[in-house]
Amino acid sequence: MTFDGQVVIVTGAASGIGLGIARAFHDAGASVVLGDMQEDALEQAQATFSDQERLAFVPADVRDAAAVAQLVASAEQAFGPPSVMVANAGIVPNASVLNMEVSAWDAVIETNLRGVFLSCQAAARSMVAHETRGRIVTISSIAHSHGRLGASAYCASKAGVVMFTKVLAMELAEHRINVNCVAPGVIDPNPQIPQRASRMNEEFRTALLQAIPWGRRGETKEVAEAVLYLCSPGAEYITGALLPVDGGYSTGWTHMPYSSPQQ
Repeated sequence: MTFDGQVVIVTGAASGIGLGIARAFHDAGASVVLGDMQEDALEQAQATFSDQERLAFVPADVRDAAAVAQLVASAEQAFGPPSVMVANAGIVPNASVLNMEVSAWDAVIETNLRGVFLSCQAAARSMVAHETRGRIVTISSIAHSHGRLGASAYCASKAGVVMFTKVLAMELAEHRINVNCVAPGVIDPNPQIPQRASRMNEEFRTALLQAIPWGRRGETKEVAEAVLYLCSPGAEYITGALLPVDGGYSTGWTHMPYSSPQQ
């Protein structure tokens, strides 16, 4: 898959999955704008690219409509109107409902859901204005359908992302803008890609591993490859879809034994 001449925006792109997606698009020939609210992390991310051509690093808080609009404007000024938006920015705090501060709930919903809305809206407005048959990919999580202790806000926000994606796909179909969602499972950090500190301890990761039919954690590049596919010509007739990248985790209770003897 090549993306020569295309302009791609990735939010939450200073580390982890977001940076992996940005790198994959850049390697495929696209001009890529990396947005993130952490300027120091953006600087660290920039240092990981040996080839600085076709790259722009823009500080942006996806909770702020003006900042998101400026992110899109920066892409237009640097390279031209965006043809791809990957709304990836998100946070993963943990707190039980009984102990959660309202401010903690708001921070998750504003980043993970409002941020996706603002990012997609700004990119879609640019695409429609320039008559670009673009691609929008949102990043949800297996948590959109699998609840877990201490993650009520996160799970709710990721479920919201899935349904927002479906409605946006319906609304943008007349403009031939594809809108799809990728739901990563447990993804191993790439040692070559800076990571934010994870709150997922090893005991929790091990328990999750038992529920993955593929028997291993995913890799950042596997999420990136799924995103690139959805933005490729081969996915022209795919819109409003949810693509799990989870090694089969979402198939169900695969870690349970047979309920009766096998025949």
